[in-house]
Amino acid sequence: MADTTKTAATAATSTAAAPEAQPSRRNEKVGIVVSTKMQKTIVVEIEIRKAHPKYKRVMKSNKKFYAHDELNSARVGDVVRIREARPLSKLKALVTGGDRPPVVALAAG
Repeated sequence: MADTTKTAATAATSTAAAPEAQPSRRNEKVGIVVSTKMQKTIVVEIEIRKAHPKYKRVMKSNKKFYAHDELNSARVGDVVRIREARPLSKLKALVTGGDRPPVVALAAG
């Protein structure tokens, strides 16, 4: 009887001590969808704010990324989160996620 309680206690401790899901180490960015005219591909525009090295004024610049959208669910004007992945084509290097608000894969373009 003591052995069964010991194993039950050990099993309970091992499940409680299991590590939580690690956050992805892949780079993530949030941007606005500007084009959905390609099949399973969207164009996402990211606004980058950066201080000027000498004058310290905050400068804005935009960069467009091609992202893979497996379900074709994104629409123009949607705010999406994109993340890095393995290369899917010449311009797309990302994969669609799905655990948080719309996550779409990221590729420099």
